[in-house]
Amino acid sequence: MLPPFRSEIRNSPTQQTIKIFLSDESLDAQIKNHLENFTEIDLIEINETVEQNHASENLTVFLKETSDINRMKASIDSSLWWYFEEDWVD
Repeated sequence: MLPPFRSEIRNSPTQQTIKIFLSDESLDAQIKNHLENFTEIDLIEINETVEQNHASENLTVFLKETSDINRMKASIDSSLWWYFEEDWVD
């Protein structure tokens, strides 16, 4: 069984970003809504993915300048594991 998501820190010259690739892209809007509760997040976009070996869509999470990207990735990952926990355990 594939994990329900995968996240990656991306270096951007303008803003810190985290890309989230969901196994089930139909959940993109729901997960975007779920993540909007984080005050450290500036903006979340649903984008097409052009890289190989990735889902065709991803969520791009733009963090506020004062946010610690490593701490935020850990927080987002933890929150998403909690979100998917019921399905993952079944």
